[in-house]
Amino acid sequence: MSYLIVGLILFLGVHSVRIVADDWRTKTIERLGLMPWKGIYSVASLIGLALLVWGFGLARQEPVQLWGPPLAMRHLAALLTLVSFVLLAAAYVPDNSIKAKLHHPMVLAAKVWALAHLLANGSLAHVLLFGSFLLWAILDFSAARRRDRAAAASYAPGRAGATAITVIVGLIGWVVFALWLHGWLIGVRPLG
Repeated sequence: MSYLIVGLILFLGVHSVRIVADDWRTKTIERLGLMPWKGIYSVASLIGLALLVWGFGLARQEPVQLWGPPLAMRHLAALLTLVSFVLLAAAYVPDNSIKAKLHHPMVLAAKVWALAHLLANGSLAHVLLFGSFLLWAILDFSAARRRDRAAAASYAPGRAGATAITVIVGLIGWVVFALWLHGWLIGVRPLG
């Protein structure tokens, strides 16, 4: 469990700099330059991700079950992860209405993804992993919205065609991941 915890602290810590120290981040980028900052950020993120994946894998070998979620939670989790994939697609498809309205769809995707997995899993490792991501996503979204208000940020309205593409890309991504990749990468087939 210790590798999972260290990985979470490192990965989410790096991704929390804008939440807790945005001015420090700006000054550090000015001092180091953007590319060195991105390099340090990426290396620290990858190390954190590797540790949390490894730690989660180890923790799953000897699970500490806190509760047994009802079967219905799996179905709800499947629906929520579909929403999460559409939100994730919205972060990348230009000019879609979802991003225009929600402003930070990737963080919302992480929030919905984490909530879905918390509902469907009751082990200590799941609670640590997905609970940490859910808490981080709540704080990050709030901080991003505060930055938007402070900067008087405005988002161009989305286009219907781009929004349709966003939904289709999210749906295809969800189907591929739910039916094949989740089982191959994670070892659990969520839909059977």
